[in-house]
Amino acid sequence: MARSHKAWRWQRRSLTGLGLLAVVACAPLSEGFERPSRQATTMLQFINPQPLALASAMTSPLLFDTVSDFAEGVALVRLKSQLGYIDREGRLNIQIADSNVTVAADYAEGLAAAQVGAYFGYLNRQGEWAVPVQFRQAKSFSGGLAAVQGGTKYGYINPQGEWVIEPQFDLAERFVDGRALIKLGETYGYIDTDGRPAIPPTLKDAWSFSESLAVARVDRLYGYIDPSGTMAIAPSYDGAFSFSEGLARVRQGRNFGFVDTAGTLVIEPTLPFASDFAEGLAAVLIDSQWGYIDRTGKVVIPAQFAYAADFSEGLAAVQQNGRYGYINFKGDWAVEPQYSNAGPFSEGRARVQVDNGWGFIDTEGKLLTGAGFQSLE
Repeated sequence: MARSHKAWRWQRRSLTGLGLLAVVACAPLSEGFERPSRQATTMLQFINPQPLALASAMTSPLLFDTVSDFAEGVALVRLKSQLGYIDREGRLNIQIADSNVTVAADYAEGLAAAQVGAYFGYLNRQGEWAVPVQFRQAKSFSGGLAAVQGGTKYGYINPQGEWVIEPQFDLAERFVDGRALIKLGETYGYIDTDGRPAIPPTLKDAWSFSESLAVARVDRLYGYIDPSGTMAIAPSYDGAFSFSEGLARVRQGRNFGFVDTAGTLVIEPTLPFASDFAEGLAAVLIDSQWGYIDRTGKVVIPAQFAYAADFSEGLAAVQQNGRYGYINFKGDWAVEPQYSNAGPFSEGRARVQVDNGWGFIDTEGKLLTGAGFQSLE
């Protein structure tokens, strides 16, 4: 399958639970990626963090070596060997108590996976260990459970670190609407929150559920199954992607189109590349330039950008003449192109690259400064 530039599909063979650094904002995509990665948790790599020193080292505007998107009110930031989570005003909000932490993830359901050496645990909102380091792999919490690797197998724990579903799977995904994708041997299936088989592991390839449908492969073609495992949309596509806002990208040959939840082809597969729908629009590639279409397939923002990201919180990062800025739904500049790189808006802030550093802007393009950055007592 071709790789999505919205949701990079989970890499099954070499995932390190969290992965390493992940401040990769907008970058043009090419075709030919046959295995889109699943949603990857953004995280940072660093050495011997010293959060308290971070405040005194910052200048205005507030710039870091690497940053993550905001999640649950905070963003992970790194400056040289110093690490911390800042709030939306730029104040250091969470210290990491263990100086041996080398990798940390975004907070999800109040906990953040973090790594010491070759093993992972989970930090609470005070930056202390809620679940001690002990797992070879660890993923973010979802629905009160997190997939972790104990020994050579995956299982699921609760926020107290207790096994709810004993490790028995070769791979495991997060729960979505009470179903989690798992792998046993070379086949995929789904379990419920009690660990019981919901859909037997007989599929050669499958994705997590999205909007009550999941991508599944039969022989060499892709279709969609419902939560009972019944094939809801017949496998007739060379590639298929998760549903978003009632539509899903499908690939026939080298071109992309969109189907609805009934399996009706609502946008013919004539596009060289396309993203998923987000906030009513989808970025599409037309004559080597990016623009946007609406749900009928009509071009509503002409193809004129070297790169175009999904809309988030009413704005989309695009690249023109080598610089990144943000446009609104009309295609007008909301934030003029001036950055070396740019990410999506999340909780009213977007990460942008300024020279060699990363900072945050609001929806008016105002850079977050160090005026309110204070060390914690």
